[in-house]
Amino acid sequence: MSEAENSNIEIFERLPVPKAVRTMAVPTVISQLIVLIYNMADTFFIGRTNNPYMVAGASLILPLFNITLSLSGLAGVGGGALISRLLGIRKTEEARRVYSFCVWLGLLVSALFSLGTLLTMGPLMTLLGADTDTHAYAAGYAFFVIVCGAVPTVLSNTLANLIRSVGESRRAGLGITMGGLINIVLDPLFMFVLLPEGMEIYGAGAATFLSNCLACVYFMLVLRRLRSREPVLRLGSPLAFPSGRSIAGIFTVGVPSAVVTFLFDLDYIVIDRLMSGYTGVALAAVGIVLKVERLPLNIGIGICQGMVPIVAYNYAAKNYPRMNAVKAYSLKTGLLCAAVSILLYELFAGQIMGLFIDDAQTVALGTGFLRARVLATPLMFLSFFHVHLFNGFGEGGYALFFGVMRWLAFNIPMLFLLNALFGMYGIVWSQVTADSLTVLLSLWVYRRYERKHLVLEEK
Repeated sequence: MSEAENSNIEIFERLPVPKAVRTMAVPTVISQLIVLIYNMADTFFIGRTNNPYMVAGASLILPLFNITLSLSGLAGVGGGALISRLLGIRKTEEARRVYSFCVWLGLLVSALFSLGTLLTMGPLMTLLGADTDTHAYAAGYAFFVIVCGAVPTVLSNTLANLIRSVGESRRAGLGITMGGLINIVLDPLFMFVLLPEGMEIYGAGAATFLSNCLACVYFMLVLRRLRSREPVLRLGSPLAFPSGRSIAGIFTVGVPSAVVTFLFDLDYIVIDRLMSGYTGVALAAVGIVLKVERLPLNIGIGICQGMVPIVAYNYAAKNYPRMNAVKAYSLKTGLLCAAVSILLYELFAGQIMGLFIDDAQTVALGTGFLRARVLATPLMFLSFFHVHLFNGFGEGGYALFFGVMRWLAFNIPMLFLLNALFGMYGIVWSQVTADSLTVLLSLWVYRRYERKHLVLEEK
């Protein structure tokens, strides 16, 4: 067994739980924050134009951009969780085939999504809520970020998940972090130096595209270095399929992961559509809030992503005491971060909004929106936490059930109901109301699963 494999086995099996979770989660949290920061950087720099329609146009593309992340989850989350479980039962060669299959799968689906966006650009912008004031801005931004950028975005995030699955969380996080930092540097260069006034949104899109390309190059170089000592990370022929059971395992977790992420984005699309029925200023305000609120959420997602490989490995190895200790430590850490975020956002909501735009009306609306939305942070973390747990178990059906119930049964109907009753502020308060129901359902389902499967198997 190689030195790298020994190091990774130590993380999964022997390292004290707090240190093991930190080793896996800290790089992931940092990369999640950088991804969020570079997404917010586009909004920040576009906001410097004080053009709310340009801000709104970029905000409309956020759900579409997040769909690329859901596509990376199809291959990266499904394949990554399976690779960790296969390593837990020492099936290294099958794990290598799964890795190759997932890389080729990510490349295929991202290329198809890019082409589909290009061919349906006009109707798609209308569907997302673009009007005569925002359509050109939204379409131009989407061309760079989605049509040109889908392949490098999906491939980078897929590779990050797959590399993390073998314990190389630091390298995975570094790649995503590097891409985000490059984007932050390139944004003002493209927006305010290379392109003329009025084309700032196109510069932001071009910067995002280029930064994701460079991140993709980084991952290819890392894989070239790792393949000599990490046998799982060796790319094979696209025709060298893993077993049918493994392919089913990839899609059992990957498809629900992609669907759940898509439903999350659908929720954002509905928010944008409903808010666009009021004013462009309200749409700009909620667009900023939807990005800002993701700061604590992305920290929670980073903790969950760092937790999953350890949970999956020990679940497969039937080391349930260690698995439960990892779960408990991750849960406490995530809830603590959520509590701190509520305090900070309630105190500094106005100042945070002012960082993104100087328009007084937009800042005033966004301040109220943010103070309401942030109260849902611990509830959103608990919802994602249970989805990630079941992904680690290979139980994608449960993750899909939670996603369907959360968005199709609770969140989206609540948006329409509260909008009809209370207007734009009803839209904002829907998250707390709906996620309260989601958390109660998640806790009940997990307790039943634990009693039926985990407790019995441990005995």
